[in-house]
Amino acid sequence: MDSFSKSKVTKVVVATTVMLSFITFWRAAAIVLCDLASSAFYAGGIAESFVGKSAPWFILGIMLFSYAVRAVYIESCSMFVRGGVYKVVHEAMGPTLAKFSVSALLFDYVLTGPISGVSAGLYLAGLINEIGERMGYASLRVPPSYFAAGFAILVTLYFWRKNTIGMHESSQKALRIMQLTTVMVVILIGWCVATIFLKGWQPVPLPSARTIHFSGSALGWLKGSPLASLTAIMILVGLGHSVLAMSGEETLAQVNREIASPKLKNLERAGFVIFIYSMLFTSLVSFFAVMLIPDSERVHYLDNLIGGLAMNAVGPLGARLLFHGFVVVVGTIILAGAVNTAIIGSNGVLNRVAEDGVLPEWFRHPHNKYGTTHRFINLIVFLQIVTLVLSRGNIEWLGEAYAFGVVWSFAMKALSVLVLRYKQPEARAWKVPLNFRIRGTEIPVGLALITIALFAMAAINVLTKQVATKAGLAFSIAFFITFEISEKYNHRKRAAHTEELDKFRLETPDVVSEQTVAVRPGNVVVAARNPNQLDHLKKVLAKTDTSKIDITVITVKTRFGEHAPTADELFSTDIARLFSTVVSLAEKAGKHVELMVLTGRDPQKALVEAAGRLRSALIVMGLSGKMPAVEQAKRFGDAWESLPEPRPQLSLEIYDPASEESLYVNLGPHPPRLWPEDLELLHNLWLEMSQKGLGPKLHHRDVVRLALRRLDSEFHTGQSPEILSELQQEVQQDTKPPSQLSGGQG
Repeated sequence: MDSFSKSKVTKVVVATTVMLSFITFWRAAAIVLCDLASSAFYAGGIAESFVGKSAPWFILGIMLFSYAVRAVYIESCSMFVRGGVYKVVHEAMGPTLAKFSVSALLFDYVLTGPISGVSAGLYLAGLINEIGERMGYASLRVPPSYFAAGFAILVTLYFWRKNTIGMHESSQKALRIMQLTTVMVVILIGWCVATIFLKGWQPVPLPSARTIHFSGSALGWLKGSPLASLTAIMILVGLGHSVLAMSGEETLAQVNREIASPKLKNLERAGFVIFIYSMLFTSLVSFFAVMLIPDSERVHYLDNLIGGLAMNAVGPLGARLLFHGFVVVVGTIILAGAVNTAIIGSNGVLNRVAEDGVLPEWFRHPHNKYGTTHRFINLIVFLQIVTLVLSRGNIEWLGEAYAFGVVWSFAMKALSVLVLRYKQPEARAWKVPLNFRIRGTEIPVGLALITIALFAMAAINVLTKQVATKAGLAFSIAFFITFEISEKYNHRKRAAHTEELDKFRLETPDVVSEQTVAVRPGNVVVAARNPNQLDHLKKVLAKTDTSKIDITVITVKTRFGEHAPTADELFSTDIARLFSTVVSLAEKAGKHVELMVLTGRDPQKALVEAAGRLRSALIVMGLSGKMPAVEQAKRFGDAWESLPEPRPQLSLEIYDPASEESLYVNLGPHPPRLWPEDLELLHNLWLEMSQKGLGPKLHHRDVVRLALRRLDSEFHTGQSPEILSELQQEVQQDTKPPSQLSGGQG
């Protein structure tokens, strides 16, 4: 029994942030909208509670501005595949500000779950109370805030359990949710437009010093200040109270890693779909609410605007109650999905921070049974439940606090991208528009204006949201201090900051086949060994359509002796580093790869046999630094010849990154690639023999077959030295460098 058959094959699955499966831009947009569009259910009501009837204009302004903020995220994602706040701020302004920024982002995520869960609970409470009031059941009434807080806690605990077990975040599920939401949105818009034509509407006042009416808590520390009477400041305050309408942008950076090729183009498409959908849905809900719900009634629907629209539309009561129920069902689904997204997003951010050595490895230890990073999940869910208990379902307080995390994480992200324009001025695949050059220096006007606007809103939020500012600062400072202490402890423990690698989940199937490795016949095997020499993999990723042809990256670990290593022994730090680099390249290309480790004394034989079992069509490898390409090809040919019958049909590509050209070799029997002069000789012989009486029955293959038989006979009847001498002369005359061959080697 050979060494390969005795060895184990390890299939590696990424167990951290992305499972190397890629999605269309429609699905990417659906995932983001499941978070972003959820704000349509509560943003308008929260904004109106602070600034009055002109709130819809502020919501519209924020939704239009969100397109500019999204442009910042697209530029950062074009630079970094994992282009979230922490990564970008770390690259631009160092680890200290990165830790502060991610602390604000975590505050955002910790609030996302509670505000979404409470909003869902308020919609459900509103429906229950509406049914009780309309149907005459006085006992059918629940206290909205407490009911909503209890409902949010139950939803949070449900998703805590699901994420601990290892809930699969399905893009298909997100797409179905958005399809259902779209049905509701279309019905809502159509019904509201019909109501406007049949019942009329009341105008939505444009924001001005006369029409903006701040609530008692809307101005915070600005209350009584002469600045609060300035129209520009009043408008800025209104925008600050509406900024939570564009929450969820960070999800775009998270989902960017999963967007399929062409990644950047699909990211732009997803961003545009998200903008159009969220702008129409979120802003129209707010406008229709002011236009159709009487002022005296709307105050009771500020935490349930879409439900209020359903009950104030034209039509019979039964139809309105039925649609109100549909709104609650859709709202509960999408808002509960936002609770789940908050847990997943927080877990991803904390894992990214831990990968950088800021948090102890203890946090990333996988669950013994489910393999999830349950300690991060436990921490986030604990903070969310504490938030729900303290808020007691007060949606306005949650909205204020939520806006703090949203706007500060956006502002730091925009500032970092602006700094990187000068710190890393090299060409980018995409830039925020409005860039000018003065004497060779680029002036990013568009990006600078976005950054200034975000910091202006962040500053006004600090001045107007007293409770949120105190809570946000306390939370951010607490996490920042935790990060600082933890990082210093880690550095002392390890003496130096070492490279953090992706975590891989190992499986050891008994048999190597296209079923156990999940590849289709005709796949490509890429041999990899050095993480710094993967140009051949980049080429394969660039030219392979993975929707049709699968890619398997294989590394061979040579061993001696009879002891078979365990999976953990086999998967060394060097292999983890190699596969982390492979994952990064695959994410950047937006293409899926399978990862395998083989053991064997003969790497060529291990690769050839594995490719045969996988029913691969091609093996691709880089040019060796120890031998020429023809010698590499010969060794693979010898390995192929040593396999038992039936031997697989395989081709070998050896890529030279210096010349950017490849040597292609067919392993085993294959039609030879003849030079033009050889073809001409064959054709002339065929013509001459045909004219000697053999006629049309003679084919070129008959001439070749006869020549091969004569050569075989002469070679084995004492003329071998003479024949070998002639062949040696032929080989010496063939001076064309092997690295320049463009076809199969004959």
